[in-house]
Amino acid sequence: MTPTTAQRHTRIVATLGPATDPPEVLEAILRAGVDVVRLNFSHGDPSAQVARGEAVRAMAEKVGREVGILADLPGPKIRIETFAEGKVQLHAGQRFDLVASVDAPPGDASQVAVSYLGLTGDVAADDVLLLDDGLVQLQVDAVEGERIITRVLNDGVLSNRKGLNKQGGGLSLGAITERDRELIAVAAGMDVDFIAISFCRTAEDMHEARRIARGHGSKAALVAKIERAEAIDNLAEIIDASDVVMVARGDLGVEVGDAELPGLQKKIIREAVARNKVVITATQMLQSMVDSPMPTRAEVLDVANAVIDGTDAVMLSQESAAGHWPVRAVETMARICTTAERQFVADTDFEKAERELERADQAIAMATMFLCEHIGIRAVVAMTESGGTARYLSRFRSSVPIYAFSHHAGARRRMALMRDVFPMDYDSRGQSPREAARGGIQLLVAAGWLVPGDRVVFTSGEHMQTRGATNTLRLLEVGPDGQATGLGEL
Repeated sequence: MTPTTAQRHTRIVATLGPATDPPEVLEAILRAGVDVVRLNFSHGDPSAQVARGEAVRAMAEKVGREVGILADLPGPKIRIETFAEGKVQLHAGQRFDLVASVDAPPGDASQVAVSYLGLTGDVAADDVLLLDDGLVQLQVDAVEGERIITRVLNDGVLSNRKGLNKQGGGLSLGAITERDRELIAVAAGMDVDFIAISFCRTAEDMHEARRIARGHGSKAALVAKIERAEAIDNLAEIIDASDVVMVARGDLGVEVGDAELPGLQKKIIREAVARNKVVITATQMLQSMVDSPMPTRAEVLDVANAVIDGTDAVMLSQESAAGHWPVRAVETMARICTTAERQFVADTDFEKAERELERADQAIAMATMFLCEHIGIRAVVAMTESGGTARYLSRFRSSVPIYAFSHHAGARRRMALMRDVFPMDYDSRGQSPREAARGGIQLLVAAGWLVPGDRVVFTSGEHMQTRGATNTLRLLEVGPDGQATGLGEL
């Protein structure tokens, strides 16, 4: 981590792809501020993603950054199959059939096969089906055996393997496919830090994914992608069953309608933070930068509003994976985040805070952030085994940086997704809490992030290497010699 990176509290996730495969480009995007890379397992052979993961690990070590890896599973994406000529022109008012059969011939202007054979049981007359992110809309007139008879609602070109959604949701396809199960095993073998579950509908989808991942020995944090209408109905339970939530605005917008997205985005971010979970905002954030070296003003406002809403991270998709300007896109995202953070107003009304805390580390986090808001704290230093303490601290959304010290590389990489948290390698084994405090403060002074006179809150546990054992808060001040002087302890 560099001082420049430490000035930005919002995290950046960047999708890897052909545009980032050259080593010099990968190095440049990490130096520009990427905190977590996304490997999209929906595209290409898994071996290509494994190679990218290995390249990221090596490059992160070279540049001295804590960079997490997120494996994004394809999930049950429903698609049409292929056309004999590759694409067709459809016209409003014409009949166009969807055929749920493995024996369906290549498509033409009158029909095309669908990948989900159970679609006939999920739709009825008057339902609206949205193809290619809603660019082509079909109204169901009837269902006859394996054939869904529809009427085209708008002119449009439809090409091979485009996605299909049902307006308002209601498709019964489960979230974890057999392919996902295979890819979770691949991700576990890579020791990824995050696994994203696409199209989850209920908490059980996340529980199932966690059982599979843990069965393969993975310690990865589980990311729930909120992109189905049903997920909104079950939002609280899905958040509770997850470690991270992603506002996946593409398919979600198709299902619920674009006009609903702004309010839902704010709701998801608010609920995730309130429930002590990390949240990513994703999809088309700087889409114009796939081809243009500059974003539109609307895109700048979109990213800035997500930051002001309190998101932990913002994500680049095609912009970094296949765009012409991957490095500039990351630099632009970092610049927008840093500027928007100055407009963020934290809700410091502790009267609203949760009163019935179940864990000591949650109580310590609340007390720490209360001090930050009332007595001029320059930084929080947290000794943490798993990153749990840092997560609780970061949920209060203060402007005070949280330096999270851990000797566990996996914990540091998972903390790289948390807003306000700056993970650092520090081995406190064999040290008392006071020795660890002195060592941590000295490290930050040497790095130039603390100076004499700065007040610091230090959190730790009496038993330093015990997960979830944070139960001590110390108020310290950096002395003229760079040493920590105790002002009080809880």
